[in-house]
Amino acid sequence: MSVHVRPLGDKDFFPWLGLFEGYSEFYESELTDEKALRVWSWIIDKNHDLDGAVAVDENGELVGFVHFREFPRTLSADQALFLDDLYVVPSSRSDGIGRQLMAYVKDYAKAHHLHQVQWLTAADNEAAQRLYDDIATRTEWVTYEQEV
Repeated sequence: MSVHVRPLGDKDFFPWLGLFEGYSEFYESELTDEKALRVWSWIIDKNHDLDGAVAVDENGELVGFVHFREFPRTLSADQALFLDDLYVVPSSRSDGIGRQLMAYVKDYAKAHHLHQVQWLTAADNEAAQRLYDDIATRTEWVTYEQEV
């Protein structure tokens, strides 16, 4: 399958929403209209940190997305990129689309003079980890969460 990756645009809402619904289902997270509209508004707002790109197949269908944002690294005194979400439709997961989306993120970071790309994934997401282990270094850091 031939795909190209491009930035998300204003007219991508409904196709993106279908992908975002699949992503939410994958992580067993309830997606409400309010949540979806809020995330979309962040992506298309040029004054918000969240940005995104989509993988588009030869038929013009969106088959994957990635969301990311810049953040400061205090110990390095520089800026990096955090990859928040990566999703590829199940029927296209063995076509290298995740790798293409990750390459887009790396190229974006280089073009914006960012020094690193960071992300995390679920411990049981073995398919994603196979890709990530191939293109990046697994760290020793442990992640915590605290509800407020």
